[in-house]
Amino acid sequence: MRPFEGIRVIDVTHVLAGPFAAYQLAVLGADVIKVEHPDDPDQSRGTGTDKELNRRNMGTAFLTQASNKRSITLDLKQARDRDILKKLVATADVFVENYRPGAFDVLGLGYEALAAINPRLIYASFSAFGQKGPRGEQTAYDHVIQATSGIMAMTGTPEVNPVKFGSPAVDYATGMTGAFALSAALYQRERTGKGQRIDMAMLDVAMILMSSHLTGYLRNGVQPKPNGNLNPHATNSAYQTKDGLVMLGASNLRQQRRLWTLLDRPDMIKKTNEERDADRTREAEVLSEIMLTRTADEWESFLQARHVPAARVRTMAEALADPQLASRGVIHRHAGGNGVDGGFGVPLAAFIFAHGGPRIDTPPPALGQHNEEIFEELDVC
Repeated sequence: MRPFEGIRVIDVTHVLAGPFAAYQLAVLGADVIKVEHPDDPDQSRGTGTDKELNRRNMGTAFLTQASNKRSITLDLKQARDRDILKKLVATADVFVENYRPGAFDVLGLGYEALAAINPRLIYASFSAFGQKGPRGEQTAYDHVIQATSGIMAMTGTPEVNPVKFGSPAVDYATGMTGAFALSAALYQRERTGKGQRIDMAMLDVAMILMSSHLTGYLRNGVQPKPNGNLNPHATNSAYQTKDGLVMLGASNLRQQRRLWTLLDRPDMIKKTNEERDADRTREAEVLSEIMLTRTADEWESFLQARHVPAARVRTMAEALADPQLASRGVIHRHAGGNGVDGGFGVPLAAFIFAHGGPRIDTPPPALGQHNEEIFEELDVC
């Protein structure tokens, strides 16, 4: 039995953070019902690397986070469809939405209205800046939040910055944080019997992603700098080899001692981090010369075998070919799907349970695929 079997989630979200949060519960057994407008579905359905799938409303951006979900279509501007949603809410444990703050209140679908129908309901709202505050009504996407939060300003190199992340990391982190919040609220409800109101803001998550930098700035006003592939310590940075980059991870004093010993440079060993800071330029010059003597693969094998963290900088294709990933079960392979010809792979989960863990049972649904099934469950004609 998976953790959320028997839990019903109403997923009235679109694009990425909200759907990704609901997806975390879906792979752990929850019955997640995705609600979309029949003529204006989740925009992720039309987004991704396969243009034909985009035209079919089954884009790879949607496939990423829709396995195990059921799909119905409702036009929430219509009273009849709002009534159907309310019937669905009466059967639910969790309600997740990520529309503009206040939009669902106007429709009579805000927290107070739905909690009156189902007092045990956990109602989560995802937004860019939160439900209240000076910027509460503003909207944004991942890259806009990266710009707003300061993450872009600390990313890149001294010569090329600000730079956004290659991945929409804030969106995914908001989804994961949201799933954690929903899990906590479900556990809390088991103890109190009460529902919960959750206010998730992407900006808040972005700040948490910079936690140590934030604490440092609040302590002494030091702005995080865009250092690119160079970390504060030379033994903890990237270097060119004969054929590519290697990222060294000799972070602490014990590891830097081991690295310099292996490189036959005991004279470079430092006793304190302050000594490392003071000699960073010279250490980097020495390492730059030494690292050119082998290939990236040779350095990775040599150092990892001797307990010094190091890795060749890989492309996604190379990373996916690593047998370690296959051994972890991070990726689920679908043989095909609803409106998808041929196989495709999607992320499953970033953890493994000894029993009753995350699992994908059904492929991502076509738009409105489960209308008849779910309306029959609700006794709706």
